[in-house]
Amino acid sequence: MLSEARRRMERGTDVVIGVCEAHGRMYTAALMEGIEQVPLLEVTHRGAALRELDLDAVLARKPEVALVDELAHTNAPGTRNPKRWQDVDELLDAGIHVISTLNIQHLESLNDVVEAITGVRQQETVPDEVVRAADQIELVDMSPHALRRRLAHGNVYAADKVDAALSNYFREGNLSALRELSLLWLADRVEEGLDRYRADHDITESWPTRERVVVALAGGKEGRNLLRRAAQIASRGAGGELLALYVTPPDGLVDASLETLGELRELTTELGGTFHTVTGEDTAEAILDFARGVNARQIVIGTSRRPRWQAALFPGVGRRVVDASGEIDIHLVSHQLAGPRRGRLSIGPALGRRRTVLGWLVATAGVVALSALLDVIRSWHDLPLDVLLYLLLTVLAALAGGLGPALAAAVLGSLALNWFFTPPLYTLTIADSENLVVLLVYVAVALAVSSVVHLSERRAAAARAAQREAAALAKSAETLLAEHDQLPALLRQVVEFFNVDAAALARRRSVRDPWEVVAATDDFSVEQIATASVRAAVDDENTLVLVGRVLSGEDRRLVSAFASRAALILSRDLLEEQARRAGQLDKDNRARTALLAAVSHDLRTPLASIKAAASSLRQADVAFTAEDEASLLETIEDSTDQLTGLVANLLDMSRLQSGTVQAREDSLDIRDAVLGATRSLSEPHRVRILVEEDTPSVMADAGLLDRVLANILENALRHSPGRQEVLVRASSVAQRVQVRVIDRGVGVPDTAKEFIFAPFQRYGDAPRGTGVGLGLAVAKGLIEVMGGAIAAEDTPGGGLTIVLELRPAPGSSTGAEPRHVPVAADGDLA
Repeated sequence: MLSEARRRMERGTDVVIGVCEAHGRMYTAALMEGIEQVPLLEVTHRGAALRELDLDAVLARKPEVALVDELAHTNAPGTRNPKRWQDVDELLDAGIHVISTLNIQHLESLNDVVEAITGVRQQETVPDEVVRAADQIELVDMSPHALRRRLAHGNVYAADKVDAALSNYFREGNLSALRELSLLWLADRVEEGLDRYRADHDITESWPTRERVVVALAGGKEGRNLLRRAAQIASRGAGGELLALYVTPPDGLVDASLETLGELRELTTELGGTFHTVTGEDTAEAILDFARGVNARQIVIGTSRRPRWQAALFPGVGRRVVDASGEIDIHLVSHQLAGPRRGRLSIGPALGRRRTVLGWLVATAGVVALSALLDVIRSWHDLPLDVLLYLLLTVLAALAGGLGPALAAAVLGSLALNWFFTPPLYTLTIADSENLVVLLVYVAVALAVSSVVHLSERRAAAARAAQREAAALAKSAETLLAEHDQLPALLRQVVEFFNVDAAALARRRSVRDPWEVVAATDDFSVEQIATASVRAAVDDENTLVLVGRVLSGEDRRLVSAFASRAALILSRDLLEEQARRAGQLDKDNRARTALLAAVSHDLRTPLASIKAAASSLRQADVAFTAEDEASLLETIEDSTDQLTGLVANLLDMSRLQSGTVQAREDSLDIRDAVLGATRSLSEPHRVRILVEEDTPSVMADAGLLDRVLANILENALRHSPGRQEVLVRASSVAQRVQVRVIDRGVGVPDTAKEFIFAPFQRYGDAPRGTGVGLGLAVAKGLIEVMGGAIAAEDTPGGGLTIVLELRPAPGSSTGAEPRHVPVAADGDLA
């Protein structure tokens, strides 16, 4: 940046330094000499003086070029803009050219990648569009070895920081990865500029700048071979790209299996490529248009699977792509399905048995009936009308049964015309050449019409099937969105849609392992898997199993779509489970950290008091009075009680987090429970109890409830100022027993009322008194184990009220008159 500034100054350009820190580097400082510097703006933040770019001063100076170092810098609070790149935007708006610097790790789009490589997340980033908007981007490239040498020579950091930098962030592997990121990011920007240039100048032919290989997929199983072959070709050159292409017809009817297309898409991703789908009337033209659009130099396409006679009469997609490719190289790859297909020629879709029978009846009985009728009324018609009537019969046969019955009707109709209505009659000889032409035209028209009708029917059937599939999948997606447990809901949809007896998702890790049912409908058993009518693979281990009727080919294709949806649900459930485990681990780690931070002081303080008191009592050369000895013993006893309470809370919280706490509920009198809890308090005489007459007994665990009440009361006493009393009021409210512990302390704002029940937290996190902030957390956990609830409310007039709700014991009666139960210093009734 400084060298560029000097070159521009030599050409007479007005250049100033807006901000550039030398950081003690002599070479940098030497380059800054002689360049006008705008004084920096001093900002005071938290008692420290910070120096920032004086944006107003630079705008007032209005140079031609301003140097602004560290584009990703975060400005100090109090300046106009939070980020330095926003300052640069203002300079650019004012007509001032800016030269700035940026490290690759500060680009917003690469933040996560850099963190994965270096382990350090950058807090200061610049949006990519800001950098892309630059008129010129110059990459300052340097090998990792050279950069580490500059570090070792002290040209970057001070001597005391060099070793740490070389062994941490600036390791050779990190620098190599960051260098590659820089080169790739800049190469993409160059590619964008090249695309704009070609578009502006209407250049359609491919320029061999980067090796891109397009593989044309037909949706068959051979696509795997083509993808792997194309990946090998793309990997031969640096920066090669693999682009998989599937062309769909304009009507949107996909002939390929959705399951196969999903597998090809997944394989493309595994090979590092991208999968693209385009629509085109002419497949060959669509492939070439796509290849030219992405500036590809090579196309991989599979060899033809059509019979030789079709390939000779009608050139296939591969032949037409080769003929029109021009400068693009075409690779014709053989595969296991290449060459002419053997087997019986299929002349029609499965239109159903009823329609097929009807078509053949029209083709046979219809020809016989029409011939007999025309023979009876021979004097009323001539040959042209006969030809049209037989042609109509052929069309009806095509509509009813497809191409097979139509061909039969055309052949039988031509024979009938020749035998009955073409002179000489009742022979297959044709005397008049004109009649021969009529018969040949009839046969040609009949075949053409029947083919068109047959194709139209196939398309209509495919459209109906596609509509049915789309409606089914849309309904499935809509229904599953409202379901919390989506897998059983999906299986119920499968049973309803295909009208089968039962469905299940079964898992088997290998052929030697037994089947395990992951989810199933109510009437499914694992023994039915062996005799299931349909088994569709979901992934390597899971299979969708359908029990009941045998499905048609179209239905089996839709089963694959449901299997793919089941795979997505399994993947989502797995990710949620992993996220839950990660969250639990994070929660446990935070709990351990908080525990260590909390107990570091609260354990040492009572232990130190016990140690000091015990050491004093053991000193033989010191004579203590009886009062002094009693005071030291009291210190030991109080500190021991503190440790006992602390350890008890820690053990209770550990049991709660591990889920091992179980409540042994019994009917308890709430008065006795509160009185029992006060006996363990440090100042029981400050507790006043009001219990309504005939307040029902509660269902609770006596030991757990004692811990809950003791923790809440101790917390209330600790936060009540002076010698103020803590009031405990018990009553029956809405079929629940409510215990309110009321103090007159400083209270807690609404935003912190949930916070006070978190483990290892004290309100304000101030070290007030003893404890690690577990009392209320333990109380909340134990009360919830017993089926109760706990909440915090404001005390009218100031303070905090902790509200406990417990379940009344069965058969307990309720009342409304309060009874005052005072508590003496020893915890017994006064």
